[in-house]
Formats: sequence, structure tokens, C-alpha cells
Amino acid sequence: MSKRFPTNGRVIFHVDMNSFYASVEAAYNPDLKGKPLAIAGNPEQRKGIIITSSYEARAKGVKTTMPLWQAKELCPGLRVLTPNFDRYREASSQMFQILAEITPFVQPVSIDEGYMDITECAELGTPVEIAEMIQQKIKNELDLPCSIGIAPNKFLAKMASDMKKPMGITVLRKRELPTKLWPMPINEMYGVGEKTADKLRKIDINTIGDLAKADSYHLKHLLGINGERLQNRANGYDPRPVDPEAVSDFKSIGNSQTLPYDTTDEREIEALLHSLSEKVAERMKRKSVVSENIQVMIRYHDRKTITRSNQLHDYVELSEDIFHIASTLFFANWNGKPIRLLGVTAQHLTEKEEMTKQLDLFTYENEAKNEKLYDVVSQLSDKYGKNIFKKNKSYENKSSVSTSFQKDFLDDYKTKKKK
Repeated sequence: MSKRFPTNGRVIFHVDMNSFYASVEAAYNPDLKGKPLAIAGNPEQRKGIIITSSYEARAKGVKTTMPLWQAKELCPGLRVLTPNFDRYREASSQMFQILAEITPFVQPVSIDEGYMDITECAELGTPVEIAEMIQQKIKNELDLPCSIGIAPNKFLAKMASDMKKPMGITVLRKRELPTKLWPMPINEMYGVGEKTADKLRKIDINTIGDLAKADSYHLKHLLGINGERLQNRANGYDPRPVDPEAVSDFKSIGNSQTLPYDTTDEREIEALLHSLSEKVAERMKRKSVVSENIQVMIRYHDRKTITRSNQLHDYVELSEDIFHIASTLFFANWNGKPIRLLGVTAQHLTEKEEMTKQLDLFTYENEAKNEKLYDVVSQLSDKYGKNIFKKNKSYENKSSVSTSFQKDFLDDYKTKKKK
């Protein structure tokens, strides 16, 4: 797979930003580069907790969740900063924009990591060449390091990205499992926490290889369905697709198409944009969602790729509305050169019937202040039914839609217009 694309199967990347918060701070203030640095909840108090730390601090024994006083004892020269979440969101948004320029099949799973399915990107080079291009682009444009795992599925890609940090690129093939994966301690397997690892050690499963070869019946008896799932992954089986529409922290619906030949014919381009808009609208209809942000992807004959998006003042769902926005975006940003690929994506989706409320690290404090209010709402809902506060289904303009509390850490990527 490092030499060329496989004739069948998938090519999955796991892109993992290295020591993300600390790296963003060092990029913002170069004086911090090469210094032991930690981000802590409250640096003014010794009882603060380490959120993350630079590799220089980790070399001194500083670890995530460690009390600040202990970290300073281990590393007297430790520089400690309070978290700047706006700065991290902006860096995350820019990083995911870079990934989206390669393929529309990007699935963020947290603020600093995500999966990519590059199976259809052979024209950009070999998998390793594409990984090197992504890694250097993120480093050159954002001054941030990342590691990339390359594998035929998500689990193996995730394991591969952890094998070499920082700035590593690791290929993990199924035939390499006995030598690269199986010798690893069971607690280093993604998806195995300390409690599960303790249970497995009690039945002499100490390595990932032990898990791969274990008796399936005993595993299922010990861990239930999760035992079967973990054993499958230990053997390199993970059928989960890279899903840009996954509920976890990111929602979008997009379609792209590579043209059979490069073209500058405006009629052909408009026809393709209209077709892509219809496909997006049909998928939105099936999922019963509306969009506040439309994005177009343009890949030129020389492989240069740009994405441009428009944050809307109203929700859209009809194909003609999507097409109008997409075509306006295209012709405002097209440089007139031959086009190889076009994509249309609806972002910042909202369910018609119910706005989903999502809590995360950045909104928890504000939400905690409203806890008493939510208790009252819960009590009334229990007594009178769950729909007593539901707004009218109409979504023709924002005033008729219940307020969306959704504000996860990938909101910038979903809504911000790339300039």
C-alpha cells in the first residue's frame, strides 16, 4: 500500500494532531517552541489539572490529568498557560479545511483528530505521498505537527497514527499484524480501558495478539458483545466507513464527482452543479434536515483544490436553493482554468422536528448554570409529556425555529467561510 493504491479495499488515514493545545500556543508564540509547556485549567492554583503538555514537558514526566503541583515538581521550568479555546477552535477549523481539500470523506472525531477515506484519490499520488503532502501543508501553513496512520480500516489507522509521534507517518497492513500490532500490551489497544485490560489480564490475555487468538466464547462471556468487537479489531477487521455525516460532533451531506475530462464549459459545469445539488437535497430530505451553510469544492486540472462556503441567514433544503448558492459560490471563485472535480456539501445541519442539544468541554460551564431550569423542564415533561415545549415545525425563517444549543468544538469547520 505504501507503493500504490490497492486494487480492492479502502485506504484510510487517521490524522492526529500532536500535543494540539500546546502546539497551537507555540505556533502563536514562537518563544515557547522547544520549551516544556503545559495547558492547565487554573495555573494560578496549585490544585489545577494538566489538560495537555508539550513533548518536552512529557519527557520530564508531565502527563495529562496530573495535578499542577506535581507537574511543577517534576519539571521546575514548566511554562503553564490557561486554555484559549477560541484559538484552538480556529486552528482545528483550518486543519480540517486542509483535509477537506483532499477528499469530501472526512470524519472529525474530536477537535484534534479525524479520519479520511482517500481510496478515490489515487490521482494525487501514493498513500504515503498524500500523507506527506498533508503533513507538510499543515506544518507549513499552521506551524502544527501531526502524525498520520495509513491502513485499510479505521481501527488500524488509529493504531498506526499512535506508533510514531510527533510528525510520524506509519503504514499498517493486515499482513503486518503479527509483527507490528500483536506484540503490543493489551492496555495500548484503542478501545480497551484499564478496567477491561484488568479483566483480560485475569484470563491471561496480556497482549493484543493474545486477544486475537483467544477463545471467542470466553471473551463473549467476559465482555459481552464488546468482546467479539475487540477480537475482530485485534484481527484487523473493522467495517465502519468514514462517515462525514456521523452524529459525533460533525454533520454534513455532500456529493462530489470527477469529470471524465477537464472542462471549462460553463453549461457542463452548471449541469453538474445542478445534479450534485439534487443529490444533496434528496439525501437531506431522507434524513429530514435543513442546512445553514453550503460549500463547493473545486479541483483544477493541475490537482489544486479549493473549498469555499457561504454561511446563510435562512435554512435551505430545496435543490434549486442549494444549486443557486453553489453556482454563485463557484462562479465567484473559479479562476477560469479547466475543472477536474466538483463537489457540493450542505453543512451545519439541523433536524426539522427537534434541535439536538450537545454538551462539550467548551459549553459545560454555561450549561451547569442552567441545571435548575433543566430540572424543572424535566419534571414538567415527565408530568405532561415530552413535547410541551416543542416549537412549530415551520423552518422558513429562523424566528420560527427553536433555539439551537448545538455548539461543539467543530462548529468553526461546519460554519466558517474559508477566505
